[in-house]
Amino acid sequence: MVKLIHTLADHGDDVNCCAFSSSLLATCSLDKTIRLYSLSDFSELPHSPLKFHTYAVHWCCFSPSGHLLASCSTDGTTVLWNMQNGQTLAVMEQPSGSPVRVCRFSPDSTCLVSGAADGTVVLWNTQSYKLHRCGSVKDGSLVACAFSPSGDLFVTGSSCGDLTVWDDKMRCLHSEKAHDLGITCCDFSSQPVSDGAQDLQFFRLASCGQDCQIKIWIVSFSHILGFELKYKSTLSGHCAPVLACAFSHDGQMLVSGSVDKSIIVYDANTENILHTLTQHTRYVTTCAFAPNTLLLATGSMDKTVNIWQFDTEALCQARGTEDQLEQFTEDWSEEDVSVWLCEQGLKDLVGIFKMNNIDGKELLNLTKESLADDLKIESLGLRSKVLRKIEELRTKVKSLSSGIPDEFICPITRELMKEPVIASDGYSYEKEAMENWIGKKKRTSPMTNLILPSVVLTPNRTLKMAIDRWLETHQK
Repeated sequence: MVKLIHTLADHGDDVNCCAFSSSLLATCSLDKTIRLYSLSDFSELPHSPLKFHTYAVHWCCFSPSGHLLASCSTDGTTVLWNMQNGQTLAVMEQPSGSPVRVCRFSPDSTCLVSGAADGTVVLWNTQSYKLHRCGSVKDGSLVACAFSPSGDLFVTGSSCGDLTVWDDKMRCLHSEKAHDLGITCCDFSSQPVSDGAQDLQFFRLASCGQDCQIKIWIVSFSHILGFELKYKSTLSGHCAPVLACAFSHDGQMLVSGSVDKSIIVYDANTENILHTLTQHTRYVTTCAFAPNTLLLATGSMDKTVNIWQFDTEALCQARGTEDQLEQFTEDWSEEDVSVWLCEQGLKDLVGIFKMNNIDGKELLNLTKESLADDLKIESLGLRSKVLRKIEELRTKVKSLSSGIPDEFICPITRELMKEPVIASDGYSYEKEAMENWIGKKKRTSPMTNLILPSVVLTPNRTLKMAIDRWLETHQK
């Protein structure tokens, strides 16, 4: 379904980042260089490597048109390169002189963001090469950045674990602790989650961090109604810090790379694991999808870049099988259950489940008592993990069978919200359900189980409009 088709081993030190245009692959390294390869045969271009930076190059990215390449370095500069001849077009110095860790083009190529180790973030004008606006985060180094597909906002991630959202005028819209031990990368999906009301957009954002987690967020933004960042889910699979994540250009897949030396490819819709790739011999530091073909590039501290190719037909068949299995879980065979266990990182339980003839219907009916008494699973932690995965499956199946987007479903009732409100934990709930929850003297969040700072509930008009619009479209 996916195979390694080429390995590039030209860098003399750790590979920090790789990026695609429609015809080229760019890679950068601790060895201070950027290298360029043709996608037709992966031969290195005559004007490669690009040399200017005096210290490690941390990040590189193409403009959406592919005519420009940006790179940033510990030397405190962000450089723009002409892709026709490899010549430098501009050298933009971070005002503080701090090492620049990340840079990203806006979707229309008019702006470039650079984030530095001292927490400063600069918005550059790519026509004049001049500083347009400047800001900073309170704590930590800026190590991650991503523009929303519309270009109306961008997100930065810090080494302290904060996700900060900025509008196109460099105003801070929101900041929150997203990862306990520091963020390493973030990326927006290019595809909207669902049809929203006029001037209202919902997008999927992925972030990963030193806490070994990949988190999925739903971002909504409207010039009229404002902004909301809502936690959706956490993806499992890695057992060490996750250093990189990236969506495919069609939004259907998400890839991650980790200190555990593995690369995991997820189905972005079902969040199931499609592939686990383990050919790198050291930490995987970067991963990127090509825009026009199903190619994946991964870079590592082993100084290599691997190029992977997907079997399109097999991938479509796998997605179709997964969708079918998700929607008809009660009809799963014992073998289907075994496949699901492996996808969830529970392959050690396959033998136990087969011995007890657990099919789809019995899987959904498992309880903590039956796991302990009937299946004889002694580890409390393992039983808890199995129950959590089963509950995720039940929720996902219910959502798929109803066709209702996840963000429209109340976490308490698991039903479509009619009067959504935002609680002090930042999550949205059905008003009546949350009032009942609080009325029973529960001052804890239904989602986090932490004490609610306040019991005030604020109407979520943005979400209400999106739900009404969805109902108009999907219910006759």
